[in-house]
Amino acid sequence: MTHELRTHDGLTLRYHSWSREPVAALPPVVLLHGFAAHARLNWEGPGVVEALVSRGREVYALDARGHGGSDGPHDPARYGEALMARDVRGLIDRIGADRVHLAGYSMGAVVALLTAAGDSRVSRLVVGGIGAGAVEVGGLDTRAMPPELVSAALTADDPADVPESARGFRVLAEASGADRFALAAQIRAVHRGALPLERISVPTLVLAGEDDPLAVRPGVLAGAIAGAELAVLPGDHLTVVREPGFAGALTAFLARDSGGGAGAETAKGTGA
Repeated sequence: MTHELRTHDGLTLRYHSWSREPVAALPPVVLLHGFAAHARLNWEGPGVVEALVSRGREVYALDARGHGGSDGPHDPARYGEALMARDVRGLIDRIGADRVHLAGYSMGAVVALLTAAGDSRVSRLVVGGIGAGAVEVGGLDTRAMPPELVSAALTADDPADVPESARGFRVLAEASGADRFALAAQIRAVHRGALPLERISVPTLVLAGEDDPLAVRPGVLAGAIAGAELAVLPGDHLTVVREPGFAGALTAFLARDSGGGAGAETAKGTGA
């Protein structure tokens, strides 16, 4: 089903829900997509939603502001992962659950980290598509994805003028029917400060593709979160989510819920 959520600053966001026969003992799962994608593209298409609902999970996925069916203003002041984390807290309020499992990919992973650091209702966390940059830069690895270059690629009148290194974002935006100028506003507002990783105490899994230039040295991130686990899978930034092991690792990790509150279980880190 598709629903609408009104934000604190007056935007209307779209979110989706799926369930079959939910297991009452397990909390809902909230999924946060990556930059230039949307909920269905990032999670339903690759089979992650089906993998979760087939195991009795109730699933929610938000189209971030500027993405999918959500409102997309062109002002960078209306964007940034901190604002998106506030939107996620609003979605959790709407769901009405006292505990949720949270999974984010790429931009959504940064949003998930910020949410988990400040909301005790998150009791288990999966972050994918990010690595050392989350620790060393403070969010998406802007060393590999310079915001100014991506913004120029998204707003260029002629796709032939787009630098090859940023062309993938233009292609993805056009393929998904995204508002390129809304995406450009978000990339200009990308999170650049230190992430409060020391405040995350819930069981966490870091998932990364072995050939993902935006998730290099993911063990650095796993090592910065108390007790985090690490899984490195075949694929790059765009293909790893379709690797069968991705959905398998995510769903298996989220199934290992102890039934307690935040921080009830901590897994051993594997750093690499």
